[in-house]
Amino acid sequence: MIIYYSTTGNCKYVANRIASKTRDIAKSMIGYNDSVYLEKDESLGIVVPVHFWGLPTFVEGFLSKINIISEDKNPYIFLIATFGSSPGYCCGYLADLIESKGFGVSAKFSILMVDTWTPVFNLLNEDKINKKTLKSDKQIGDVISKIERKEPGDFVKRKLPKFVCDIFRKITTSYRKTSHLNVDDKCVGCGLCRKSCPVKAIDLQMKKPVWVKNECVMCLRCLHLCPKFAIQYDNKTQNHGQYLNPHISSLD
Repeated sequence: MIIYYSTTGNCKYVANRIASKTRDIAKSMIGYNDSVYLEKDESLGIVVPVHFWGLPTFVEGFLSKINIISEDKNPYIFLIATFGSSPGYCCGYLADLIESKGFGVSAKFSILMVDTWTPVFNLLNEDKINKKTLKSDKQIGDVISKIERKEPGDFVKRKLPKFVCDIFRKITTSYRKTSHLNVDDKCVGCGLCRKSCPVKAIDLQMKKPVWVKNECVMCLRCLHLCPKFAIQYDNKTQNHGQYLNPHISSLD
């Protein structure tokens, strides 16, 4: 089994690519409430995006609660962090959660993909985006080859020390405050943002989205999925565009 958390389709694409080669099943963490049960010789893969050099808060909550049951004492468990600038200590935090459940981690990988944190990164250059996507495809292929052989090891590139990422995560906590998010007059009240929010932080009032929690994952799913690009992060995203992985038709 491969479980993933996907904001703009990158992690879903990676998970689906692996599943198609290894004949596994790829499942989204969003809406997944069962235990993870691994049959004999079955592997477990976890694919997540890097948030602020660590884990998305949704992933932390999900993995803290989920039960993992395996017929094998030491199943092959691999972790994949997709990132745009640095994987930080993402796979390390993932490994800590898996090991707290009594399982060892066999392999860790990182895949450089399009960075969708639009308060900083501009996504309007299609040529640049396409070139990055092609490079990502090659990296995904290399990772799949290792997974098919059940190769062990730490293959994460550009990672940072844990203490540095611990500090950075504390500094950036305020970035997840929903007061940063706003909606402009282009909004047509379709409700897609409300439906797609993984932590139900959005309500629809007078046909306009209203953030009903002080903090959210800040995955920017709502911003990237908005058909009118009506949702913004402060005044930093209007000229940076939106992004959805071109190989994914939906995030469900």
